[in-house]
Amino acid sequence: MIWVIGDVEGRRYREPFSKGILARSLSITDIGSERAYEIASEIESKLIDGDINEITLTDLTNFIVDYLDYLDPDYAKKYLNWREVRKSKEPLIILIGGASGVGTSSMAFELASKLGLKNLISTDMIREVMRKIVSKELSPVIHKSSFDAHESIRIPSIRIDSIIEGFISHVDVVNVGVEAIIERSLKEGISIIIEGVHVVPGFIRKDLISKNNIIIFTLVVDDPETHKQRFFTRCRQPWVKRSLEKYIENFDIIRKTQDFLIEQAKIHDSCIIDNVDVTETVDIMVNEIIEKYGGLKNVEQKSE
Repeated sequence: MIWVIGDVEGRRYREPFSKGILARSLSITDIGSERAYEIASEIESKLIDGDINEITLTDLTNFIVDYLDYLDPDYAKKYLNWREVRKSKEPLIILIGGASGVGTSSMAFELASKLGLKNLISTDMIREVMRKIVSKELSPVIHKSSFDAHESIRIPSIRIDSIIEGFISHVDVVNVGVEAIIERSLKEGISIIIEGVHVVPGFIRKDLISKNNIIIFTLVVDDPETHKQRFFTRCRQPWVKRSLEKYIENFDIIRKTQDFLIEQAKIHDSCIIDNVDVTETVDIMVNEIIEKYGGLKNVEQKSE
């Protein structure tokens, strides 16, 4: 048994070395889960061969970094950057937006698993809570879907497309709940992923979204046929009670909301990802998170 010695608020503790936990951390470096476990096993073997029964967390980190640097300096760099993310005093708040069917829920789950985050909420759930609080008579728009919200507008504007106007009205209402969760997460120091169609660049308060520890992604599916097939895949699941026919009938509207999301993401310089391959999308998000969080570390260092 190899014991890792650490320190929390001046109190010494020790815990058993876990190659499983190490492998999960290493997978952040784009090594791949299988190779990450192999490397974690190799590191464990080297510690055993060196008759090391106890090792401080700092010495273990240096040991891992040296071994990764030997394999590939880029692995070592990414591992160190990720450790800085995990050590930060600021919570990590990730926002993943995209039109219906592009895969925000799936990617949020995959990213949460990759990063080891336990808190995840969809804007659809936020909307459902708000529906219980706000009556249909008071706010008819929130009782519609994002792609048919325009039907609830009594007097459509002549300045913008009625579909986009309905979508904007829908997002505006749900965004009150989204901002409340962000504020609560910041106050309590809780890392969280918020995903859904209501995550739109430019709609969240600037003083919140400008923080380095709050990162927003806009997922899209560029190819219309691929996008349409996503609805077939989603609705064939036996536990899904959503109507395929409803999505297909409103597909052109959904594509129009995607165009609006892309436009907003470009205006506000948010990361746009064509969500075709799960692994590639997650890797892009992880790299973006590490890079932006690095900016937070630099700001903290300059202020000290």
